[in-house]
This record gives sequence, C-alpha cells and structure tokens, in this order.
Amino acid sequence: MKKVLTYGTFDLLHRGHVRLLKRAAALGDYLIVGLSTDEFNAIKGKKAYTSYADRKYILEAIRYVDEVIPERDWEQKVKDVQVNQVDIFVMGDDWQGKFDFLKDYCQVVYLPRTQGISTTKIKEDLEKKGRG
Repeated sequence: MKKVLTYGTFDLLHRGHVRLLKRAAALGDYLIVGLSTDEFNAIKGKKAYTSYADRKYILEAIRYVDEVIPERDWEQKVKDVQVNQVDIFVMGDDWQGKFDFLKDYCQVVYLPRTQGISTTKIKEDLEKKGRG
C-alpha cells in the first residue's frame, strides 16, 4: 500500500483544497492529512475561522481522505513520515523546496495551486463585503 501525506489548515474549505486532496490521493492508496491545530496556528500567527474539531470533521467526510492527524509543530514531519510509513509527501507548489529535507525519507511532490482561489482571498473578499 502506497501512503501519501499532506499538511494544512484547511480553513474555509474551497475547491482548491478539494483539488489538492484529490490529486494527492491519486498518487497512492491511502491519504493522511496532517491538520494544523488551533494552538499551532497561533504559533504560526494564523487564526482559523473554523475550529480544529470542525475542520477535522469536514476533512474526514471527504472521500479522498483516509485519516486525519494533528499537526502540532514544524518539527514533527520526519517523525510522521516514519511512524506512518509514508511513501509520498505532498504540498502545494507555494511551498516549493521548503520540504526537500524529507527526500531522505520519502518522495516529495509539490502540486500546482488552483488559480483564482485561496482562503486568504476568501477572507479578503468577505472583509470587503463587510465594509460595503
């Protein structure tokens, strides 16, 4: 069985998220999603609109996702790859090169982002509407 691992916050879920999950799942037989906890997002200076528990619930309902694990810090990736016997690590190409250190443990793939959509754009659009 070929295992694939990706990470993210997956807040305000949109088609770009679903496309990433679909393409990541297509690379193997079992997709694991490392989901940033609320506490880790705070360390990163991010605030998700949706709680960790709700984001996890939504991800688990997506047919491409087989398992969701908590992402608590930057350093856990090597351990997660090893413990879960991951074959392929996947991230969006906006992270190009940032996770190449994992090539010692598994294949690393950077997938192109979906153009025209992002959580940041959604938040900006909502803020503009609120001011309208």
